[in-house]
Amino acid sequence: MISKLYIIFLLSFILVFKAFSQERAITTAAPFLLIVPDARAGGMGDIGVSTATDVYSQHHNPAKYAFSEAQFNVGVNYTPWMRQLINDVFLGGFTFANRLNERSAWAASLKYFTFGEIQLTDINGNPIAIEKPNELAIDGTYAMKLSDTYSMGVTLRYIRSDFALKVENSELKTINSIAVDISGYYQSNEDYYGDFSGKWKGGFNISNIGPKVRYTDGGSENFIPTNLKIGGGFDFIIDEYNTISTNLEFNKLLVPTPPVRDPQTGEVIEGKEDNVAWVKGIFQSFNDAPDGFSEELKEFTWGLGTEYLYDKSFALRAGYFNENDLKGARKYFTLGAGFKFKSSSIDISYLFNSSNINNPLESTLRFSLAFNFGDLYEGY
Repeated sequence: MISKLYIIFLLSFILVFKAFSQERAITTAAPFLLIVPDARAGGMGDIGVSTATDVYSQHHNPAKYAFSEAQFNVGVNYTPWMRQLINDVFLGGFTFANRLNERSAWAASLKYFTFGEIQLTDINGNPIAIEKPNELAIDGTYAMKLSDTYSMGVTLRYIRSDFALKVENSELKTINSIAVDISGYYQSNEDYYGDFSGKWKGGFNISNIGPKVRYTDGGSENFIPTNLKIGGGFDFIIDEYNTISTNLEFNKLLVPTPPVRDPQTGEVIEGKEDNVAWVKGIFQSFNDAPDGFSEELKEFTWGLGTEYLYDKSFALRAGYFNENDLKGARKYFTLGAGFKFKSSSIDISYLFNSSNINNPLESTLRFSLAFNFGDLYEGY
């Protein structure tokens, strides 16, 4: 009885926290992999695939590490989750990046998501155990410049979701899986446009490419959040002290869209069968929406962000994120700021929800720290 109630509660949270109450939203296992960890991106509408390189590129676009200015980068981040309801659920992490030479770099990171403490009781309400469900991901990246303006990266990730109960006859089991990211990044040389100069930037990242997972023995398999990011931007370099960057980013889950089924027989009426192998699911995700191509377009989220940087020491940021109402209805504005000291920096961001759907980061101040060591490469 206890384990079944626990499964219903926990899996409902895991698989639906992105989708909320939207019937056509795509749900996955291990959705914590999609949470943006750093406050710099958090201040620009949660975008980062084509922004300037920083230590948190591991999440957004690992290929950017090949353009890193500092030899060593260390990042520490902490994001409270659903702070208005509970105070012990959070996402935390650590990232280390090392530029090997002018053309290559490697990086590693840890992402940890905890659901806090959950008190289990028996049928009479007597406490019997305290569970601390959590998820984590450990990954490593190698990035290399293929030319002076373009780089690619490959990431290998270990994923663990621990929701197993320490009671008899538990139906939940701990998940252990692996995934791969493939990323690319373009950064032009500085060109002059009369009163200002600038750099064009672009990037893509196909993240969490990996097999399906199963939370219970004999239960249905769930896709992990394989995701496509693609975006571009431009840096307006006004003078040696002032730079304004603008970036636009699109995201799409490479996971099959749930079809419309007959409530009596369970047969597919519209769309395509979503119980397919994970490789087939990636390709099928582009043409399986019940309403056709128009619905496929609605599965793309987009974010727009801008950053003003003064003397590489102070930054102001703003952004907007949009998701179609049919696919989750997340919509929010963000503001942020950054302060850089001699070899360290701190970033903060704040989210303003503009949707009727509650956002777990609403009214939450996010922080991230970064430390840079070693010689700097100029001209990037």
